[in-house]
Amino acid sequence: MFGSRRRNIGQVIEDNLDSLTRFAYFRTGNRAEAEDIVYEAVVRLLENREKVNDARCYLFKIVYNLCRDEFRRKRLPTVPLDNIELADEPDERLEQEEIDRINRLLDGLPPNEAEMVRMNVVDELSFVEISHILSLPQSTAKSRFYAGMKKLREKYFTNNQ
Repeated sequence: MFGSRRRNIGQVIEDNLDSLTRFAYFRTGNRAEAEDIVYEAVVRLLENREKVNDARCYLFKIVYNLCRDEFRRKRLPTVPLDNIELADEPDERLEQEEIDRINRLLDGLPPNEAEMVRMNVVDELSFVEISHILSLPQSTAKSRFYAGMKKLREKYFTNNQ
């Protein structure tokens, strides 16, 4: 048995592998990088399993931090959209188009509000999980989420009138 969910660690990993990969992919934009990050998070969980109370939150927190580290390490220059070659596989292209569409919607928000919306709506994480992952009070996560959603609604209705 493991953690508050009373499941073994292998089951926690298996149940969340796809969600973790999608979580990382939305932040990196690269499937191979996302898979590497998730693999690293799983390794860290296995190394620290005796100290971890909630394996699911721990995995998401590690993936989140590794994505941030990867972004800081890269700091790549922006490339014009015309210079990007799209992948041959239609599924990967559609996934990237969906990521781009969502990111464009969230671009107008302050980063902390955009991240709350992304984590709750796209990644389907609860506010309790978000607060554990980001090490902030649950009330702060909720207020940032609601502020971001309000701005998105205002932006949407202003542009569609």
